[in-house]
Amino acid sequence: MPTSDGAGVRLTRYIGSPQLDTLDPFLMLDFFESDDPDDYIAGFPSHPHRGFETVTYMLAGRVRHEDSVGHTGVIEAGGIQWMTAGRGIIHSEMPEQESGRLAGFQLWVNLPASQKMVSPAYQEFPAHQVPQEVRANEATIRVITGQTSLGATGPVHDIVTDPLYLDVTVNKRSTFEEPIPETHNGFIFVIDGTLLIESHHSNSAQSVTRRQLAVLGEGDRLVAHTSDVAARFLLVAGRPIGEPVARYGPFVMNTQDEVQQAMHDYQSGLF
Repeated sequence: MPTSDGAGVRLTRYIGSPQLDTLDPFLMLDFFESDDPDDYIAGFPSHPHRGFETVTYMLAGRVRHEDSVGHTGVIEAGGIQWMTAGRGIIHSEMPEQESGRLAGFQLWVNLPASQKMVSPAYQEFPAHQVPQEVRANEATIRVITGQTSLGATGPVHDIVTDPLYLDVTVNKRSTFEEPIPETHNGFIFVIDGTLLIESHHSNSAQSVTRRQLAVLGEGDRLVAHTSDVAARFLLVAGRPIGEPVARYGPFVMNTQDEVQQAMHDYQSGLF
């Protein structure tokens, strides 16, 4: 669903859209990409969050962030920021450039009731601190969080939903295979190229192409093939929380009363 957010940043919403409202524990996935500054320069001025986590992963360009608890920094291409909003934080994300290509993702990950009011926290890593695993000239994997079957472990750790977040490039005419816990919900987002995803229930395969998101079904592993061109995609999975979700804009709680309390606390300057 094409839309805009912040002060007018143009983006495409995949999770959190009419076609896919949520994929527990994932609440939203936005993809933004443009080389026209008018599409992104206004950025995301100061805004609040409570009750969930925001994950920003940059493919190109630079974004500066600042918040109400004293954090500031720049997320550059290949960098990751995993922010736990917890009981409340106010932050901004503004392009650190006036021209050129800006591209990346923002993923919202829910928190269980027991964690919604924890203190805000960050895990932020530049590109050179994200491990890269190379598999026999067939695939290259950037590991943001979780552990691959060959043991590469991402720098983001101690996330309650036990997520797996991989940026995978598969060479042409190759196969990529990776186990995923049966307990998890997962999806792939194809950044470039086309993938053929094997079905758990039949001998058929589903084609997923550039800028498409595919929700993974039952099974304990992903098996994907490329044809005559390479492909790059995100593989993301997480353990579902299974609790009621009450949300209003930047507040995600379990009940509407808790959402109302979040709004009151924000308006009272308690974030």
